[in-house]
Amino acid sequence: MTTRVELCKADAVAVGTALKVENGDLILAVFNIEGTYYVTDDTCTHGPGSLSEGYIDGDVIECNFHNGQFDIKTGEVVSPPCMIPVKTYKTAVENGMVVIEVD
Repeated sequence: MTTRVELCKADAVAVGTALKVENGDLILAVFNIEGTYYVTDDTCTHGPGSLSEGYIDGDVIECNFHNGQFDIKTGEVVSPPCMIPVKTYKTAVENGMVVIEVD
């Protein structure tokens, strides 16, 4: 069963930035890429790095721990040492809030 979860106000995430959001057991990174919002797990799949604290270049996030890179839109690995994609979530903006679907 899919559950909709409100994460934050859309205007809390400026264009080209990320925000760490914790909601229950979820620790997420909310990205604003050219006005479109994307959400991934915040923890890097390679180590304890926080993706919301990483360096954003276009639609790629570079982890602040070992500099591995992920595609923000798909979660796919762009550059090692990361080998496992990061989980992404179906994301929408509703009534000014960033909302995701969680299975």
